[in-house]
Amino acid sequence: MPRSSLSSTLHAQDHGGEGPPLVLLHGAGRSLADWDAVAPLLLPHHRVLAVDLPGHGRSPGLPAPWSFDGVADAVGRTMAAYGIRDALPVGHSLGGLLALHLAAPGSSPGAVNLDGFWWGGPARYPGLDPATVAEGLDRMRGLMRSAAGRIAPAGYVAEQAAYAGLFGIPYDRAEATARASVRELPDGRVQTLPLRETALEMYDALDALDVFALLRRVPSPVLCVRGRRAQPPTPGMEWFEELTASYAKGLDRDFAALPGERTGTLRVEDIDATHAMLLEEPEAVAALLLAFTRTL
Repeated sequence: MPRSSLSSTLHAQDHGGEGPPLVLLHGAGRSLADWDAVAPLLLPHHRVLAVDLPGHGRSPGLPAPWSFDGVADAVGRTMAAYGIRDALPVGHSLGGLLALHLAAPGSSPGAVNLDGFWWGGPARYPGLDPATVAEGLDRMRGLMRSAAGRIAPAGYVAEQAAYAGLFGIPYDRAEATARASVRELPDGRVQTLPLRETALEMYDALDALDVFALLRRVPSPVLCVRGRRAQPPTPGMEWFEELTASYAKGLDRDFAALPGERTGTLRVEDIDATHAMLLEEPEAVAALLLAFTRTL
C-alpha cells in the first residue's frame, strides 16, 4: 500500500481549558481517545490538546519512514496550527518516549513519561540468563510484528473491550478507545493501526532507542510514572511474566543511578495500575500530572 502524504497537521482534539498548555500523546497502536477520561480533570489548570500520532487514529502517516524526528516535527506543526507554543509534552508508552524526545532540545518546560521505557537489551534484566532474556525479547518482538496492521474479524473491538474488563476498565471506555484505534473496513472487519509498513518501522525505531540515554539529554524537569500493578496472568505466557518481573528490577536499578547524571530534575513516581493506566486509573494519573506541573 502506498504511503500517505502528511497534511499540514495531525488529527487532534482541543479540549480547551485555561493555563499552561499540555500536549497529550498516546501509545503505539492506540489513539487520542485514550486520554478522554484524563483530559477533563486537567482543564481547570491547563489548556489541553490531544493528538493522534502519525498513522494512528484519524491521522495520516508520515511521507518518509517512521522516525522520532519526523513524528516530533508533525506534532510541532499541529501545536502551531492550534496556536500553542512551549507546551509540556505528556505521553503514555510510545508517547512518553516521544515526550522526552520533544523535551531534549530544551525548548519545553519539561516532560512527562507515563510507563514509556520500551524493552532495552539483556543488561536491563538482572537475575536472568542473557540467553533467556534474548530468547524472550525475540519472542515478544516476533509477536508484535506478526500482529502489525492485521485484518481482524468484526468482533475484534468487542473482544478487546471484554478483555479490558480483567483490568477493571469499564466496558464503555474500553470499547470506545478500542474502536478509535482501528480502521473499520467495508465488510465489517477492522484493521489495526498503524498499517504494517509503518508499524514495522516504528518498532525498529523503538528497539534502537535507549530511554536512559534520552533521559540524560533532557535539561528540564521530567516526571516518569511507572505502573506497578501486575498484569492478569495469561496461560502459556509465563515466560513473559518472568521477563517483566526482571525488567522491573532493572528499571529500579537504572533509575536509582540516574539523578546524578542529569542537569535537570527527575521525579519517578509509582502508580497502582498496569501499563493501561490511562483507562484504569484516570483520576490517579491526573493527580500525579497536576502535582508535577505545579512545581514548574
